[in-house]
Amino acid sequence: MSVVVKRTNTFAVRPLSTEDEQLLRDLLDASASLWNELTYERRQNFFDGESVWDTADYRKRYVGVLGSATAQQVIRKNSEAWRSFFAAQEDGEDTGTPGYWGNEDNGRELRTYIRNDQYTLETGERSRLEIPVGRDLKNEYGLGDHERLRLEVAGDPKWEGKQGRLELCYDEMDNTFRAFQPVTVPDSRQDSPLAEESAALDVGANNLVACTATTGQQYLYEGRDLFARFRETTEEIARLKSKLREGRYSSRRIRRLYRKRTRRRDHAQDALARDLMRQLYDEGVATVYVGDLTDVLSEHWSAEVNEKTHLFWAYRSFIHRLATTAEEYGITVEVESEAYTTAECPVCGERETTSRAGDVFRCLCGYEGHADLDASRTFLERQAGKNIEAGSMARPVRLKWDDHNWSEIPHSLERESPNEERTNRSTGDGKLASVDTA
Repeated sequence: MSVVVKRTNTFAVRPLSTEDEQLLRDLLDASASLWNELTYERRQNFFDGESVWDTADYRKRYVGVLGSATAQQVIRKNSEAWRSFFAAQEDGEDTGTPGYWGNEDNGRELRTYIRNDQYTLETGERSRLEIPVGRDLKNEYGLGDHERLRLEVAGDPKWEGKQGRLELCYDEMDNTFRAFQPVTVPDSRQDSPLAEESAALDVGANNLVACTATTGQQYLYEGRDLFARFRETTEEIARLKSKLREGRYSSRRIRRLYRKRTRRRDHAQDALARDLMRQLYDEGVATVYVGDLTDVLSEHWSAEVNEKTHLFWAYRSFIHRLATTAEEYGITVEVESEAYTTAECPVCGERETTSRAGDVFRCLCGYEGHADLDASRTFLERQAGKNIEAGSMARPVRLKWDDHNWSEIPHSLERESPNEERTNRSTGDGKLASVDTA
């Protein structure tokens, strides 16, 4: 039986003129406005105990700007978000209702969705993307009745197959418009032994992800610099709040900082999920195990842990990002208990004789290694049911965020020994050293 899976091609999008860029912004902004209006009505209905599906005809309201097909796609995407919300509730998950795409004070998140038969994407010597716009925008910008907005695209498609609904958005951090094109392709790996490997992740804040694969490869995504910038912004928000006059709780500048803080974090985490899953796909990984930290977080709660896990780290949404991206590569994500993985020596198996200082894990048996990488290895061995010999493991790939990409740190710049501890990194006990330090 032929098996098909979804993959995603990513492109940078470039308007051909200043006028075209404004037209594109108007189109994306109108889509965000539609989403927000529909979300508001559905949230009101939900909190009032009424059906979220009984709403005004927003397609009719926005058809003049977006066109009928695009307006319908935004509405359909919103409905999918609400169905996911209700499904999560049925599974007992404590999750919030679908949110807004920004707001008028801070600016809306510029985004839209184009039906698969409504856009043309051609790559090659003269790569281009053509998308429909509503009649009102055509009249405003002088497009003919049968004309579409033409845009340049940059980037080569990695996957070829039946095209799906196109997501078009503005990346504020990179000041770039982007297009995400899902395609359905045959998955030749399904019948191949190359797709039998697995991997396990230790997710934290100082090191966002430490990963070990059954192939012996390890990856470490460092997060200290990201958290330091997150905390700087948080402290500036607190400073500005302290200066507000009595009775006021926010300002335009504060809301802008909140938005900037969230988008910077999300941008880095989205890029991490995509970079990691791409590498694991190339390694032949079919299953990724992620630790369920619910019990760990409740046991070791503190103000700083809360800041890292719920604000900066945003554990639940990050795991959702990982799972969604993994699905594009045909990789399954399974959430399992990782209890005691950071306290257990990977050599002798003891827990009472181990200690941790920052990234350094030590055991009285003489073993010394990287705490988070060791935790991911121990976690993987439990889930995969096999031992991974230290001698079979490749030198870890260490990656650092540069505001745009996760780049590998050259070996010449790495610390030579785990004994070279960073200052002020230790909590002195187990798992929460990766969560509870700055």
